[in-house]
Order: sequence, then structure tokens, then C-alpha cells
Amino acid sequence: MTEIRRVAMVSLHTSPLDQPGTGDAGGMNVYVVEVARRLAARGIEVDIFTRATSSILDPVMPLCDGVQVTNVHAGPFEGLTKEQLPGQLCVFAREVLRAEAAQPLGHYDVVHSHYWLSGQVGALARDRWGVPLVHSMHTMAKVKNEALAEGDTPEPAERLIGEEQVVEAADVLIANTDLEAKQLINLYDAEAGRVEVVHPGVDATVFRPQDQAAARASLGIPADAHVLLFAGRIQPLKAPDVLLHATAELLRRRPEVRSRLVVPIVGGPSGSGLERPTALANLADELGITDVVRFVPPVPQDELAAWYAAATLVAVPSYNESFGLVAVEAQASGAPVVAAAVGGLTTVVRDGRSGLLVPTHDAVDWARALESVVMDPAHRDRLAAGALEQARLFSWDATAAQTLGVYERAGSLMREAVAG
Repeated sequence: MTEIRRVAMVSLHTSPLDQPGTGDAGGMNVYVVEVARRLAARGIEVDIFTRATSSILDPVMPLCDGVQVTNVHAGPFEGLTKEQLPGQLCVFAREVLRAEAAQPLGHYDVVHSHYWLSGQVGALARDRWGVPLVHSMHTMAKVKNEALAEGDTPEPAERLIGEEQVVEAADVLIANTDLEAKQLINLYDAEAGRVEVVHPGVDATVFRPQDQAAARASLGIPADAHVLLFAGRIQPLKAPDVLLHATAELLRRRPEVRSRLVVPIVGGPSGSGLERPTALANLADELGITDVVRFVPPVPQDELAAWYAAATLVAVPSYNESFGLVAVEAQASGAPVVAAAVGGLTTVVRDGRSGLLVPTHDAVDWARALESVVMDPAHRDRLAAGALEQARLFSWDATAAQTLGVYERAGSLMREAVAG
């Protein structure tokens, strides 16, 4: 059994120090931070390597006791899109190897890379350091390309090839759900024996039931409002436009709710959404619902928790989610979730018990689902109780404990491969 003392995490394209909800920062950022913190609480040192995006950042910054972030200089600090980052892989990898070379021999016991770009660097580090590589995909190009939102840009062949290389190189792949594990095996030819399912978690000290009236008062929302909340990055994949179309349809069906309806969109443009940063606001105007829609910039977790507490329901209409942290956080806050029946959301949300799963992205279907919650308070209360029960299945402490077990197993697999 491999004793894990130090972990090198690689998160090249987005820093754990960034505010989730804008740019490329999202659920993966939360995942990296929470797992690193929980590992550190178990006495394991974690170094997170990410690309520096500002000249004012210190080369090494503490995240918490036992966790530090190394800001690697690779390319210009600003102006690089995720699609341009492959050109900086060599420089980034060189600097990661250089940082390790300054440490005593055998400094790290495992490399854990996040997203395919980091996996390319992780594979090189694994070979140079003689330690196992554990990789988390977080999203997969082949899955995304199978369910593109209208007007979204397909992932390029460069990423497809890169992901295949990382899948082949990794000693163990961590999947968020059983469905993701099957996708790795069926779409990427991953060996079933090298895929482990570890669910992400939720911080129940932050996302917990709160007094709804107090939460609404703090956010300037009327106490009797019907609050249909979207939280996340504004891009076609996350499909906030589906919620806006459904809202317009709901108002067509139930015009009497207009005076009480509030639809907050909490988040910032990201991905291909950066190409048309005003598109969602323009859509709200075209649909004639600007009076009920509120656009709110990304907020810290404690404020996000207040938005969940204030919500009548939380909508997650994504075209795909490897897991769906927003859905777990909302449920832990006692908010029912209306989600698309895709990807990890089918694991996170228990249809009819903690929320509703909508099998399409059609506005009429979504309006019916929203209406069933808004117009039936008893139904909403039953779902809210089920949401709390469902959220108890997910814990970052459990995620970290299982991840540590994966690290140990990866070390055993690597030794067996060398011996064989």
C-alpha cells in the first residue's frame, strides 16, 4: 500500500483562487479546492499548479494550512482563451518540473490532474517523477459534441485527441458518476479496471437551510415572490436561455403570477458565451420578460447560499453536466431543483422526490415543470424535504476519503505494471 504524504494537483486552465461563476471558473474550481482542503485535514500536503493570469499574483500562495497554489508563468497573463492554451503546455510543464526539481527526491507521491490540458502535463510529470497519475476529466469533448446547444461551437479535434491520450496515460481515472464511467469506457476505450467512481460533495456548513424570508429580505426580494433561480456560467452549454423561454411560456399560461415572479440569473459570461455577452439580456427583452429577470454578477459562496435559500426552485437546464454541483448545493439549501435529465444530473436529482427531471429542453415542457412547483405549495414543500434528504448522500469528506483510496490503488497498479 502506497503511503500518500504529498499530492501534486494540476489545474492548468483555471485557478482554484478564481471566483466560480465567470470565465472558465466553475464547479471544477470548487472541486479542486474542497478536495485539497479535506486531504490537508487528513495531514496530506497538497500543491496545486495553475497558470498565472496576473502579474500581481505571488509565485506561491497559501490556500489553507497544508495547501498552496503555485502560479506558473506560461504565456501572457491575460487574453488567452482556453482554445489557445495548448500552445503553452510545454512552457507550463517545464515550470512544473522545475518546481519539483528544487525539492528532495521523491517529493510527491501522486499527480492528480483536472481537465485534459492538465492531464497532458500530468502524464509528463508522472513519467519524470515515477509516481502514479490520477486524472479527473470533469467534462468530455465527445459527450459535449453529442448534445450541443443551438449555436454552440463543437469541441475541436485537438481536444478529442488530447483526451484520448490522457485516458490512455492515466493509471486511474476518476469519474463523477456511473454514467461518466460508462462514457469513459464506451467513448474513450478506457479500461474498466482503471476507472473509479467518486461522487463530488457539498459543504453543508455553507449550503444549509436558512430562513427564506430573511434570505429574501437580504437580497431585496419580496417575501411572497415566486423565485426561479439560475446559478452558473452564462454559456450555451448551461442553457440559461431555456429558463427564459420557459418563463415566457409560464407567463403565457399563468399571466396572474407576473407581479410576483422573479427570475435571478446569477453568474457571468463564459466559454462561447463571451462572444455575445449581452445575448441573454437581449433575449429577455425580445421575450418581453425584462421586468421579471434580474442579472446578478458571480457571488461568493455564502451569498450564493442566500440565493438558494431565497429560491422557490433552482433551474439547471444544462445540455450536459458531468455531475451538477449547483443542483447538490441547492438541494442542501432546501431548494427543489428542476433539471434537465442529462449526465450527472440524473444521479444528483431524484425525480419526483428532490426535484423534477425534464427529458427535453422544450419551453413548453419546462414551463409545465416550473408551473407544477410554483402553483402547488404543498408539492414544493414535499420536494424541498426530499431535496434535503438527497443532499445528505454527498459529502466532501467522503469524496476526499475515496479519492485518497484511489491514490493508493493507483500506486499499487503502477508498481504492478513496472513489475510485470
